Amino acid sequence: MKRIGLLGGSFNPAHGGHRAISLFAMAALGLDEVWWLVSPGNPLKTAAGMAPLAARVRSARAQARRAPVRPTAIEQDLGTRYTVDTVRALVRRYPKHRFVWLMGADNLAQFARWRDWRGIARTLPIAVIARPGYDAGALAGPAMGWLRRFVRRARHADRWTEWSFPALVLLRFRPDPRSATAVRTAAPLWHDVHAGRQVRDAVTHRMIVSRHHV
Repeated sequence: MKRIGLLGGSFNPAHGGHRAISLFAMAALGLDEVWWLVSPGNPLKTAAGMAPLAARVRSARAQARRAPVRPTAIEQDLGTRYTVDTVRALVRRYPKHRFVWLMGADNLAQFARWRDWRGIARTLPIAVIARPGYDAGALAGPAMGWLRRFVRRARHADRWTEWSFPALVLLRFRPDPRSATAVRTAAPLWHDVHAGRQVRDAVTHRMIVSRHHV
């Protein structure tokens, strides 16, 4: 049985903050690996300014180098668009793995906007990682009003495979100001270096071909 954390996002591009949060979660939760689910298209984000999928996967591979982190576009293979469908499909496809959903406090703040978010919480445990400026909003949000009764103690976070669902644990992490928005602001054409290049998916092992950004 592998203990795997799932960190979803656009990774537009991936950056050191993703890596730092993932390594922290690995230690806190006793994970074997973290899978970065690079979204083909986030339903809550506009397509404008979104780099091609392969470019985003390549940026994730660069950030994950020499770490037990696997960037993957497995949602393309599964044919899923929404997180609730993705996590259910992963649980079915990998019955010998145990998955925990990783999210920053910024995502918890708007979790109630996700399709069937209660279904996600009933499918696998959720670990929320503090993010500067979002903690108060996350704890006061509508999703937390329902999830509050299922909060587990952080000092028992490494026992998450024993929990019944729903289950949520709040993990404190040192402030990390890095963001994909800041990277794009500093280097808006960051994806050009990846244009037309292939990358192998670290989970499915299939090749992803990057197309020129439009």
